Amino acid sequence: MKREELTRYLDQLLDASRFRDYCPNGLQVEGCGEVRRLVVGVTASQALVDAAIARGADALLVHHGWFWRGEDGRVTGHRKARLQALLANDINLIGYHLPLDGHPELGNNAQLAKRLGWQVDGRFGEQELGWHGRTMAATTLADLTQMISTRLQRVPLVIDGAADGGRLINHVAWCSGGAQSYFEQAIALGVDVFLSGEISEQNVHLARESGVAYLAAGHHATERYGVQALAAHLAERFGLDCEYVEIDNPV
Repeated sequence: MKREELTRYLDQLLDASRFRDYCPNGLQVEGCGEVRRLVVGVTASQALVDAAIARGADALLVHHGWFWRGEDGRVTGHRKARLQALLANDINLIGYHLPLDGHPELGNNAQLAKRLGWQVDGRFGEQELGWHGRTMAATTLADLTQMISTRLQRVPLVIDGAADGGRLINHVAWCSGGAQSYFEQAIALGVDVFLSGEISEQNVHLARESGVAYLAAGHHATERYGVQALAAHLAERFGLDCEYVEIDNPV
């Protein structure tokens, strides 16, 4: 399909113009005009760019793209190497950050709920990026941690606010990636647990003082699933050849 057709569709599907973001969403680097083969991944690192080149991709679709607000805009060093590789191989770079977190079906938070088997009750926080809901059945914090470890393939850091891993957990809140600033709002909802990708120093004290457990399951690990769902959607709707490439990241 034509590049413009693809990016126009994605902009509309993800309602990209609605979000106040820290980077441009949509087409970030222009490559060839026709897109037949699409490689998708979490972050447009050199390793992912190299994987796209090796697979003969026409476009690279990511959650974490380039040109972040406040970063050094000079194209030198690793920025030059990444950009040069894309341009030399005529590969488009397409990135969606907050729009891919917030989509009600294909987004990272929707996909986390689906993968973890959680019922969605509502949304909260800035631009309604935080989600809250319930486990399908009451479970202990220890069992919940084990389930998350298995399904996300990452053992989370657990701060047990109540210091009682055997107590029952039912009401949960979550937000993928670096959403530790949402913790206090999650506590106000009366949840038992907050799950995110990262945790900050002050969140440890807040968990202990509030009695609400904090699970930090990894920025990368909590944001794998939106791009995969989006790729599957594009493959089904347009017949595009889409491949997700995992670039391991322990953070």
